[in-house]
Amino acid sequence: MSAGNRSRSLNKLTVTQARSMSKPGRYSDGGGLYLRVLNSGSKSWTLRLKVNGRDREIGLGPYKDVGLADARVLAERHRTDAKSGIDPLSRKTEPAEKTFIECVNDFLKTKESGWTNEKHRAQWYMTLNIYAKPLHKLMVSDIKTPDVLRVLQPIWLSKHETASRLRGRIEAVLDYAKAMDFRTGENPAVWRGNLKLILPHYSKTRNVKHHPALPFDEIKHFYSLLTAREALVARLLEFTILTACRSGEARDATWDEINFQDMTWTVPAERMKMCKEHIVPLSTRAIQILTDLSEYNVDKHVFQHPIRKTPFSSNATRALLQRMGYGHITTHGFRSTFRDWAGDQTNHQRETIENALAHGLKNRAEAAYRRSTALGKRRMLMEDWWNYCAGTISTQIQADPSIPEFRIASNG
Repeated sequence: MSAGNRSRSLNKLTVTQARSMSKPGRYSDGGGLYLRVLNSGSKSWTLRLKVNGRDREIGLGPYKDVGLADARVLAERHRTDAKSGIDPLSRKTEPAEKTFIECVNDFLKTKESGWTNEKHRAQWYMTLNIYAKPLHKLMVSDIKTPDVLRVLQPIWLSKHETASRLRGRIEAVLDYAKAMDFRTGENPAVWRGNLKLILPHYSKTRNVKHHPALPFDEIKHFYSLLTAREALVARLLEFTILTACRSGEARDATWDEINFQDMTWTVPAERMKMCKEHIVPLSTRAIQILTDLSEYNVDKHVFQHPIRKTPFSSNATRALLQRMGYGHITTHGFRSTFRDWAGDQTNHQRETIENALAHGLKNRAEAAYRRSTALGKRRMLMEDWWNYCAGTISTQIQADPSIPEFRIASNG
């Protein structure tokens, strides 16, 4: 077969096709590589080839862990071996054994090129390198369910969210090891029918720890003390309070996220807890803070440490609260202050308030609300919040065609 004909017989599938296929069947990518779709909806890769005249079918792993590009790499590796007479299914030619940590490093190298979020990459490395340490030196082929339990049980209740993510990441690494023929059999980290039957049930209401918050009827006094301070970290805390955002979102804010004309701040998806872009309508005071800072701040970040030239750490506002005599509350707690005030003292709709906090909305009607009118109503809410904190008179809303919804002019 000519090089041109061979190239046309390979790589028949596209990423979009592979991702969207749901009808049960077997779909060829060429060269003996197939994507199999089962009645259950699960998908996996298989490779059919001849070795020394004998037919062989090799499983390359589930689609959720082995993407199209990875499957092609594995298939080409087996084709090369087959041409040399090496049988992938023969125990005599199985790859050398690897430890769990070796598979972790290999797996992450294949995946990290597709990760655009540096924080996401760091979390994978951190959880697998620190919490999964008891597995590191074990041969991946020898890992059993008790070994996985030895890692998960000590933190299953005390650090449940971390433990749950860790379990999924261990499962992914072991699936990768199986796809690479470093192990066989069932995955000991799988949840259903395995660990779900062993690990204790975790209730989301158990061990809930609320961030200490300032009662909303005390915010006016606190806000007056805060605005009297001239330090940049005080403006960071004030901006965080007025936008009801999470501390990290404000600390990492960049100038290219600010739209002065539309009075909005767009936080990209990779910096949001829900991994969805969040548009924050800015109150008159929030815009004034940014305007004042923009006169002398030419750095990338809005709130950049004047000496270190990096964004402020989470300890910065915590230390400020301690200096102000409010060490008993947290920066994150101001989101609760805002939520309590908005729910108890205003007529703003619950959907508007939840959208302002960038909380996930399970109800479809609420989700549709987020996509449509939420921004305009949130603009009124955030202006009311500033007026309440500052103790000024009520807000007047004036139509202004220069921005999509309207611009707010406060009498305060």
